[in-house]
Amino acid sequence: MELEPLYQIKVTCSNCEDTFSTSRVRPSFKRAVRTDTDFCGYYRMENPDYYVVRICPSCGYASTENFNPKLSDLQRTRFQEEIGKKIIRRDYGGHRDWETALEAYKLALLCAQTIGEKEKIVASLLHHIAWLYRYQENREQEQRFLKYSLDSYVRVFENEDMQGSDARLMYLIGELHRRIGENNDAVKWFSRVINDKKIMDAAMIRACREQWALLREEMLNEGLELTEEMRG
Repeated sequence: MELEPLYQIKVTCSNCEDTFSTSRVRPSFKRAVRTDTDFCGYYRMENPDYYVVRICPSCGYASTENFNPKLSDLQRTRFQEEIGKKIIRRDYGGHRDWETALEAYKLALLCAQTIGEKEKIVASLLHHIAWLYRYQENREQEQRFLKYSLDSYVRVFENEDMQGSDARLMYLIGELHRRIGENNDAVKWFSRVINDKKIMDAAMIRACREQWALLREEMLNEGLELTEEMRG
């Protein structure tokens, strides 16, 4: 008997505390066919990113496993006033297509912003929405959400303790600058990772070197003037 890519897990809603079922992709089906330089994955069968957001069918609260598991009374009130009493409840627990995944992410983003979730969670949701538009080759919307997520990641870098994962975040900020055409800013962030002797993350240092070299080649091919950092 062939194994199905999806399986069900039980989740307790952080808002109304009801228990509901939601789908996940089995680990054996999670291997990406290829991955973009900003970590966007492509899959042969079910895309596990489509199932990251869990949505309670009772109250409509959308979250990921990284959200705070407990809401304060104030957060519950804010959710109810801004979202809960306005949305049409539906069950997102089964198979999700692209449209359903986009709805789920945008609802989770709205919930995160309404309850004041951590900036790194907001940044990740914005980035995933950009990926969804990339799958559809909708460059205008992809670029729009890449800019939103970039601004959010910069706020994370400036204001949140990342507990040793600064190199990956710095690389990502540089790569998103590159993807939206802000070459000089991209170079600065890549160079920070390459030149910071305290950073020991070999994979991220190598990734920054590769993207730095790619950017230099692109700028030369387009006849753009190289910055001092790039000439060096």
